[in-house]
Amino acid sequence: MSSADPATTASSGRPRRFAPAGPLKGRIRVPGDKSISHRSIMLGALAVGETRVTGLLEGEDVLSTAAAMRAMGASITREADGTWSIHGVGVGGLLQPQQALDMGNSGTSTRLLMGLVAAHAITATFVGDASLSKRPMGRVIDPLALMGADFTASPGGRLPLTMRGTFPAVPIEYRLPVASAQVKSAILLAGLNTPGITTVIEPVPTRDHSERMLKGFGAELEVEVESDGTRVIRVRGEAEFRPQQIVVPGDPSSAAFFVVAGLLVPGSDLVIENVGLNPTRAALFDVLRQMGGQIDELDRREVGGEPVADLHVRHSALTGIAVDPAVVPSMVDEFPVLFVAAALARGRTVTTGLEELRVKESDRISAMRAALELAGATVTETADGLIIDGTGGDPLPGTPAGAAVTTHLDHRIAMSMAVAGLASRAGVEVDDTRPIATSFPVFESLLDGLADT
Repeated sequence: MSSADPATTASSGRPRRFAPAGPLKGRIRVPGDKSISHRSIMLGALAVGETRVTGLLEGEDVLSTAAAMRAMGASITREADGTWSIHGVGVGGLLQPQQALDMGNSGTSTRLLMGLVAAHAITATFVGDASLSKRPMGRVIDPLALMGADFTASPGGRLPLTMRGTFPAVPIEYRLPVASAQVKSAILLAGLNTPGITTVIEPVPTRDHSERMLKGFGAELEVEVESDGTRVIRVRGEAEFRPQQIVVPGDPSSAAFFVVAGLLVPGSDLVIENVGLNPTRAALFDVLRQMGGQIDELDRREVGGEPVADLHVRHSALTGIAVDPAVVPSMVDEFPVLFVAAALARGRTVTTGLEELRVKESDRISAMRAALELAGATVTETADGLIIDGTGGDPLPGTPAGAAVTTHLDHRIAMSMAVAGLASRAGVEVDDTRPIATSFPVFESLLDGLADT
């Protein structure tokens, strides 16, 4: 999307200049994990009986999932105390939706729900916003078509897309050509209502929330790790799901913005409570520690099968590193804010193996290169990453008067550059803060509250 696209210009958005406001101090709690929130609703909708969920992320993406599951027969309500109640239809019980399923900006909702629909004899049309409609769905279409689903998609395998599921679907053994938790999850979800055993072979481990939660709801699922690290995941179909009580831990992807802000802003000392530290998700914190970041885990514990801790973060002098591409799957969404940390580190940070970032809500490699350059950073774009020469801890100059970072309707670009603004001299103007609501509706108020303490 070009910077001239009317959907992303400041005149039609909600611009804001994020300026330095002193040390960040205090204790905060970030919203619930988005990946776990999506899956709580989907799997609860497949159980017979009532599943209760506390700590659910109430961002637009998760609400899109809830609306779609309601359209296919589940009863989903939010109670006054913030608990969500889900009365499911049972595995195999999804009903024909009467209208198109509007996914908004949520790629996770789209790809996982395509998996659910694939093994039901129903037809569903998926639509989304301008950003989501640019994202290719071919990596999910290919395996689901092998299972018997039929697709009519827009050019390039994009939305709007209509799919006709099938029952019984055909169990497959599928080796992921590219590491993707969403593709893996879509196949496993399709396998739930497919007779026999569906197998996904994962050469590079990705986030494993689906496997943990499927087991918790009662699926017969096993994971075999081969000597080279390849994971072979098998799920037996025609499962019977038991309703669950789910406590959603804080989203590490949301915590990431405050962790980096705390490391970069002089004098900062803050605690981020109840952060999920699933090893397939938390690599950013390890990378930041390698760069010299002071991030301590307090009261490490387990909640609902997921490791959780409170993170104590203090301002730190960071040093650039070459980031091991092996960590990419376990921090793929956190690279935009890592780029901000690198821009203020001493020396050079090199990232490679980030091709996946070019097909996110925006081309995050190109978008972050342009955004950081506008704020005064020294950045070189490569085919599969960025090379960033940091300031050595000096603040970034900030964006010039009258110039705004183009977010391309991408929430992570907007929040990453908000953090950059806190670590700048003149502040960073972001062209549109509205996309932040897709994943982190209270981001700005939490940020403002820390700066005020």
